[in-house]
Amino acid sequence: MEADFTKNTDGLIPAIIQDASTKNVLMLGYMNEEALEITQSTGKVTFFSRSKQRLWTKGEESGNFLHLVDIKNDCDKDTLIIKVNPKGPTCHTGTDTCWGEDNAQEYGFLSKLEDIITSRKQNKEDEKSYVASLFRKGINKIAQKVGEEAVETVIEAKDDDDSLFLNESADLLFHYLILLTAKGFSLNDVVDVLEERHK
Repeated sequence: MEADFTKNTDGLIPAIIQDASTKNVLMLGYMNEEALEITQSTGKVTFFSRSKQRLWTKGEESGNFLHLVDIKNDCDKDTLIIKVNPKGPTCHTGTDTCWGEDNAQEYGFLSKLEDIITSRKQNKEDEKSYVASLFRKGINKIAQKVGEEAVETVIEAKDDDDSLFLNESADLLFHYLILLTAKGFSLNDVVDVLEERHK
């Protein structure tokens, strides 16, 4: 890997650390040429500490190592993005990231929708909420709705109306998320099973 360490007078370039699985940014550090070489040879991310003025391997004291998965250079060859499998929290404060965020797998709007469904489950006495009403009716009713939506999706798949097919697919996915929540699971649990099968 070619990296240009000459652009800054201190010989350092930024290294953005990203979780290889969740894609969340965990921290930002700096590397010199030796830190990059050590990272590649040991498989444990090593930086040059500007405050300590020495090389340091993340986790050398805490045991919370960043295990190397992949390194990519940017177009100017002066910034690295390093994908890792973190062991434990990344930040010295004990949080998952240096921004105090949880390093949880996110699926964009689907994760937001899961949060809303969970909220409806916790407040299932809300008579204005359709989702809450399903939770009140119980698992059999929720499972029945998933079955109904699955049949409707299959029927629309055999026709040529893409709009109806997508709408029925959305209904199926929505009700499946409700079923997962009712059973105490989440999308992450299903993804874990798929990833295990892939191995």
